[in-house]
Amino acid sequence: MIEKGKKVTIHYTLTVEGRVVDTTEGEQPLVFEHGSGQLIPGFEDSLSGLKTGDKKNFEVSPEEGYGPHNASAVEKIPRDAFKDETDLAAGKIITGQVGEQPFQATIIQLDDKEVTLDLNHPLAGKTLSFEVEILAVD
Repeated sequence: MIEKGKKVTIHYTLTVEGRVVDTTEGEQPLVFEHGSGQLIPGFEDSLSGLKTGDKKNFEVSPEEGYGPHNASAVEKIPRDAFKDETDLAAGKIITGQVGEQPFQATIIQLDDKEVTLDLNHPLAGKTLSFEVEILAVD
C-alpha cells in the first residue's frame, strides 16, 4: 500500500482544460518516493492508500497543485533586454537568470518597446485532472 517512504512506480496522464499536458503512457513510468515532497501535494495525497494494480482518476485544485495565479508575477521588461533573442513570440516559454536566481517565464505579450512575462508556473491557477495506474509499490 502506498504510504510515506514507499517507492512507487506509476503511469499517469495529466489533462488540463480537456487537453493532455503530460503523460508517461508509451514512455518510462514515473518512479518516486512517496511523501518526499518530489511531487505536488494534491497528487501525492490522492495516491495514499492505493496498491499495485489500482487505477484512479482524480482532480487536484490549484491550491494543492501549482498554486493560484499570482497577478504580481506578471512583469513588463524593456524589449532591449532581449536583444540577443530573435524568435520572441507570445506563448513562448523562456528561461534566464537574474543575478543568481534562475527563472522560467511565458511571454504573454510583446511590442517594439516591452515584453510582458508571466513568471507563474504554466499550470498555476489550473485544476489538474489525472488518470493514474499503480504499477508497483516497494
